Amino acid sequence: MKKMLETMPQVGKVCWIGLRPGRGEPIQVVDQVNATLASGLEGDRFNGPTGAKRQITLIQNEHIESVKSILDRSELSAELLRRNIVVSGINLQALKDKHFRIGEAILFGTGNCPPCSQMETALGPGGYNAMRGHGGITARVVEEGAIDLNAKVTMLADRLCGEPAGGKDN
Repeated sequence: MKKMLETMPQVGKVCWIGLRPGRGEPIQVVDQVNATLASGLEGDRFNGPTGAKRQITLIQNEHIESVKSILDRSELSAELLRRNIVVSGINLQALKDKHFRIGEAILFGTGNCPPCSQMETALGPGGYNAMRGHGGITARVVEEGAIDLNAKVTMLADRLCGEPAGGKDN
């Protein structure tokens, strides 16, 4: 089982990047962002200090398509979902509790990113339930670097016997 959990030949890519500058403020869509140990993504309000579990939020484009289908919508803007990074071609759930490279940065998948009650307002009635199981993951920065549109997303072999670089993930 351990070998299967650590085997991921798929390489994903970044499809969209958004920053939330302040509570209730519109998302700023960008082509590049710097991931830092001190604050997560530069310019995002949901930043956290070194070791914070929720410095960055990620969602799969494939899950956005699922939510769109569940809600019977022809379009669904990533801005409405208020996540930082949309990726495609790789299963984000497999990156939980793992190190992964995204562009020049190395992140550690810290957990699920369940929907909040704002999804009911943003997506309409049933929006919260449509997002359940499709909210993506949270991550923290382990090594700083730039993240660009179309950057590759790859799982890395566990480091330090399963512990995140820089210490335990507590």
